[in-house]
Amino acid sequence: MRSLFAKSAKSNQLAKKPANLKVLSRYVKLNALLAIIAAVIGLWALQLIFSYLSELDSLDDNYTMGEALKYIFYRSPYFLEQFIPTGALLGAVIGLGLLANKSELVVMRAAGVSIYRIVGWVLQPALIFVLLALAINQFVLPSSNQLAKQINDEDSTSLVTSVRGYWTTQPRFETAEDGSATHDGSDVLYIDYADVAGNIGEVKRWHLDNNGNLQTAVHAEGGKYTGREPIDVNSEKPSEQYRYEWQLNDMVELSINQGFESSQAISPSDTLSLPFAPESVYLLTRKAEDLSLTQLYEHRTFMHQQGNRSLDHEVAFWQKLLSPLSILSLVIVACSFVFGSLRTHSLGLRIVVALLFGLLFSYIQDLVGFVSLATGFSPMLMVLLPIIGSALLGGYLIKRQM
Repeated sequence: MRSLFAKSAKSNQLAKKPANLKVLSRYVKLNALLAIIAAVIGLWALQLIFSYLSELDSLDDNYTMGEALKYIFYRSPYFLEQFIPTGALLGAVIGLGLLANKSELVVMRAAGVSIYRIVGWVLQPALIFVLLALAINQFVLPSSNQLAKQINDEDSTSLVTSVRGYWTTQPRFETAEDGSATHDGSDVLYIDYADVAGNIGEVKRWHLDNNGNLQTAVHAEGGKYTGREPIDVNSEKPSEQYRYEWQLNDMVELSINQGFESSQAISPSDTLSLPFAPESVYLLTRKAEDLSLTQLYEHRTFMHQQGNRSLDHEVAFWQKLLSPLSILSLVIVACSFVFGSLRTHSLGLRIVVALLFGLLFSYIQDLVGFVSLATGFSPMLMVLLPIIGSALLGGYLIKRQM
C-alpha cells in the first residue's frame, strides 16, 4: 500500500511540473488538431463528390463539364465553412477516442491532470478553425458565391422563380406650373443586381395612378451611377439629404391607355433616382448568405436608419457572428462523449453518435432560424439557444462522470 501511495504521489508531482504538462499539452493538441483536419477535409471532399454527381444531371450544350467544375470550385468555400462545426466535433471525438483506446487518457488522469484541463487543450486547436470559418465568411464567400451564381444562374424564363433583387415602392409627384407638387400615384421598382462600383443590372418600373391602375411599364437592361444631388443636408434622416442618380441604358417603355391599347417606345436612356447610395443598393440586392459579416452589419444599420428590418439578414448576421461559439460548444460535446457515458463504448459508436449529434445541431440551427423568421422573435436569442443547449449538455455529461 505504501508503494502504491508513493507511486501515486510521485505521479502527481510529475504532473505538476510545467515541463511535463507542456509535453502532455502539446501531445493532446497535436492529436486533436490532426484529427479535426482529417475530419473536416473528409466531410468537405464527400460534399464535393456529391455536388459533382448532382451537377452531372444538369449538363447540356450551354452548361458544359468545364462550367460545372468551375461552379463546384467556387462553391467549395461555402461547403468548407458549412462542415467546419461538424468536422470539429467529429475530429475531437476521434482524437480523444484514439488516446482513450490506448489508455493514455487514463494515465493522464492518474497523473493528476484534470478533465477540464484536457478539454481546454482540445479547445485550443479548435480556435484555428474558428478563425478559418470567420475568414471564409468575411473575405471569401461574398465573391465566391457571386461567381458561382453567375455560372449556374436560374433560368430567367422559368415560370417558377424565387424572389431576389431589390423591390420597393416610391411615391410619385407631378409638379404644376406654379411650382406646387401633387401626388401622382406611385412607382413599383425592381433592381435585379448592383455592384459596389455603382453599376446596376436589370431594372423594371411600373407606374400606378392614384386609383392603382397601371399606366406605364419600363424595362432597362442596366444602368450606371452618375452622382448625387443635395436635397436637405441639414436633415437628420440620411435618405432626405441627397438623391442618387443612375443613367439607365437600353430602356423600353410600355404605355397603357384607357382604351386598353398599348404603345411601345424605345429611348436610349433614362434616369433613376433613389434616396440611398450605390453601396446600400448593393447590400439590398444581395442575399443574406452572400454577404460578409461586416456587410450584414452595414445592412442592419441601414435598415435601422430607414425604420425597417430584414429578419433574414439579421438571422444570417447572428449565425455568422456566433459561429465560433457553435464550434466550441460542439467540441465540448465531443469531449463529453469520451469522458462521459460513452467512454466504455467503442470508437466507432462514438463517431456515429457524434455525426448524428452534428446533423441534429445543424437542423436545430436551421429550425430556430425559420422560427425567428415566422414569429419575429429575437434572432440573437434564437441562434444562441442551440449553442447554449449543446454547451450545457456537454458540461453536464462531463461533470456527471467526475
